[in-house]
Amino acid sequence: MKVMKAKYVGMVLLTVLTLFGCDDNTGKLGMEMLPVTDGLSAHTTTFDVSTRSVKAENVYSKTSTGYIGKFSDPLFGYYESSFLSELNCTDNYTFPAVYKESADGLSGTGMMAGDSVVSIQLVLYYSTWFGDSLNACRMSVYELNDNWLTARKDPSNYRYTDFDASQYYNTSDLLGRRAYTAYDASVPDSIRNATDSYGYSLYYPSISFPLSKERGNEILRANRATNGFKNSEYFINNIFKGIYAKSDYGDGTILYIDRVDLQMQFRFHYLDETTGLALKKKSDDEYGKAGEDSLYYSTATVFASTKEVIQANKFSNSDKLQERLDETDWTYIKSPAGIFTEATLPYDNIYEELLGDTLNAVKLTFTNYNQKNDDYAFSMSTPSNVLLIRKKDVRAFFEENQLPDNVTSYTVSHNNVATNQYTFNNIARLITTCINEKNAAKKEAGSTWDEAKWKEENPDWDKVWLIPVTVTYDSSSSPQLIGLQNDLKPSYAKLKGGINTPLKLEVTYTTFNE
Repeated sequence: MKVMKAKYVGMVLLTVLTLFGCDDNTGKLGMEMLPVTDGLSAHTTTFDVSTRSVKAENVYSKTSTGYIGKFSDPLFGYYESSFLSELNCTDNYTFPAVYKESADGLSGTGMMAGDSVVSIQLVLYYSTWFGDSLNACRMSVYELNDNWLTARKDPSNYRYTDFDASQYYNTSDLLGRRAYTAYDASVPDSIRNATDSYGYSLYYPSISFPLSKERGNEILRANRATNGFKNSEYFINNIFKGIYAKSDYGDGTILYIDRVDLQMQFRFHYLDETTGLALKKKSDDEYGKAGEDSLYYSTATVFASTKEVIQANKFSNSDKLQERLDETDWTYIKSPAGIFTEATLPYDNIYEELLGDTLNAVKLTFTNYNQKNDDYAFSMSTPSNVLLIRKKDVRAFFEENQLPDNVTSYTVSHNNVATNQYTFNNIARLITTCINEKNAAKKEAGSTWDEAKWKEENPDWDKVWLIPVTVTYDSSSSPQLIGLQNDLKPSYAKLKGGINTPLKLEVTYTTFNE
């Protein structure tokens, strides 16, 4: 019996640990099958976890929102945001045909009055912002250059938030420059509060950039010459590459741009529904002479930013961020693209001390200090959701649009009511996976195993990162997580821990009674 028991105990941490480690409560499973003298008992112990703040450098950004502006914070300094966006074109898009009356004057085709554009403008729509709504700002918008056509083929050139935007536009290709405030006080309440018959708002805050009429006619002539634009790829590569928008004045406001539209205005004939002929104005019409064609003007969004084309955000932080990174008595998480907290988990200690026992649950808690939001206006809030993930898996996780698997990646919400914590109740499967990886490498190496060399080659084996994220759920009665991205809105948390004050990893395990 002793031989069998010894063999069983020796395998527990690597096998039974895998079976039971993911459960919050294993109960008395299997205990009745053992002799009384071999009963199991549950215990709880703790291990130290060292943490430190690490600079995010950049984050993977794949979003349909464009962030633009500058915001200075007394704790972290300033950060600036800008974005680039392509415009989508529907397949085989053609502009309306020019009106032409038949030779016998009995019918007509088309509806445009003349083959030219009345006006063209670029419009950036936004519904929300961060910071001071009345802060004076200025934005410049440039057309992307030919370098972009090459760069767009490789996502590594633009998907991370530290890409070099200066390569993709020329200062001479300025499309427009506008001063603005997030809240436009010049808009009357009658327009701001207008709703449709369903009660939905008709007002959509925006910033418009009028373009030259000739530019509009260039696009129109190109469309006529090719009998339509084949698709968005043709449009981007041959007609309009896209835009880069940046803030060049103002500090204190970040706009969240929902959509970029290229709008064009044309003149059209009012047509008789039966014959298709242009209608004539009445002789007493004060706006025209008797017999003159009746015309109207119409503005339409012809091309717009959508999820089908590329949009990319660029963020840059001031050097003051380094001051927070140098602090050792606590750590930080800050978005966007600011600071993560890195934790070093004591896998070796757990393996050595609990070999032969059954690991049931491993709890890791990050507690944040109370943030005094009344110290200054427009202070940042605490990140609502965070991701805990192995450092070595971060790039693949976001690039491949993965979801937390509760094995090597976990997400939790901030408990800002009861505990002011981010609590990961059971990361036992993470512990198991990492220990098994090392043991597999050790087994493969055999007598040539060199632990110091292996750790040198795998420096991130025991490292996990805590990252602010935004999560998306479906609309079912039992919402399921369907999307997760880096948080690109301003937020931060100051966490207990740091190099000099380790966190406690709480481990619950069962062991054989001797």
